[in-house]
Amino acid sequence: MISSVQRAMRLLEAVAEHPYGAPAKQLARETGLALPTAYHLLRTLVHEGYLHREKGLFFLGESAERLGSSGAEQKRRSTMVDTLAQWRDSIGVPVYYAMYREGEIEVMCVSDTPGNPAVEEWADFRETGHAHAIGQCLLSQLDESARRDHLARYPVQSITPYTVGDNHTLLRRLERQRRMEPVVERQEYALGTVCAAVPITVGTTAATMAISLPAHQADRLLPAARRLQDEIGRLLGSLALSISI
Repeated sequence: MISSVQRAMRLLEAVAEHPYGAPAKQLARETGLALPTAYHLLRTLVHEGYLHREKGLFFLGESAERLGSSGAEQKRRSTMVDTLAQWRDSIGVPVYYAMYREGEIEVMCVSDTPGNPAVEEWADFRETGHAHAIGQCLLSQLDESARRDHLARYPVQSITPYTVGDNHTLLRRLERQRRMEPVVERQEYALGTVCAAVPITVGTTAATMAISLPAHQADRLLPAARRLQDEIGRLLGSLALSISI
């Protein structure tokens, strides 16, 4: 064990206990370090950005705060991954989580199994939002201006014989979509596959959970989507902090 690293970590922990700052003498006393040793380590931590000093008091610095935010983000991601795996196993379908962020469709997490594989992304999900349930669900949550902006950048194109024909037809479909109803798509993105996406809105964030099934199991699609929607409603409060992973 490297004792200087251990001492530095103890000092960081001590500083974290004082949101209004603490002087070196107090930190040395709380950590059991000799004052010269504490001063030396505190100066090093300030130099590296893990602490900053103001009017003789030490506070956590930007580097330490970045570590904390990264850890919180990893915890949120882990929570989402575990939740999707739970739903995948209980419902028996692949589960997807996606969100609309900075003008783009982003699939954040997919949970599947060899027996229930996810849809292969053979055409970029970001560019083909008009053709899959995830994209249609996210676009349905945007206002008309944002939808038109998206389609100006990623216009409707033929993906399969079942894909919506043009921008105007897609916009009419999105306008008719009921606010909290699952969005269903049948072989518009991939032949032999049907999908459903459940809208999730937390604040101004447009997000969705989605499922897919082989076309010959299409009769399972809506019941599975309703079950997923019930699960989301039951856990949405605890998931809200994980939506931004």
